[in-house]
Amino acid sequence: MNNEQITNPAPLDGKTIAIISYITIIGWVISYIQYGNNKSQLAAFHIRQSLFLMLCAFGVCIAQMLFAFIPYLGRIISISLNLFLVGFLVLWIIGLINAVNGEQKPLPIIGNKAQDLLKGIN
Repeated sequence: MNNEQITNPAPLDGKTIAIISYITIIGWVISYIQYGNNKSQLAAFHIRQSLFLMLCAFGVCIAQMLFAFIPYLGRIISISLNLFLVGFLVLWIIGLINAVNGEQKPLPIIGNKAQDLLKGIN
């Protein structure tokens, strides 16, 4: 057996944490944990943006499942909620591009609300 000393890897920088926060809920959890090692304003900004975006999309999916049981009207509502999900996909792409560029631009429509509601993540 080789007795090599295992060292902890260096903490991620703020930009990397910001990018990872947009990659699924597991990526968000990893970025939140890494944020504890590196209190970057850029990382905190994008952690808040991505969490709020994921929560909104999750809420729309739950509503879509609930309305699926209503005949006729439920189908119409489900189609309109799909349009919201496409909009969330566009917002996700915008947020990811902002994180890659290292910018702290709030997402259109929901970005400022995300910063207000989730200001506890700082």
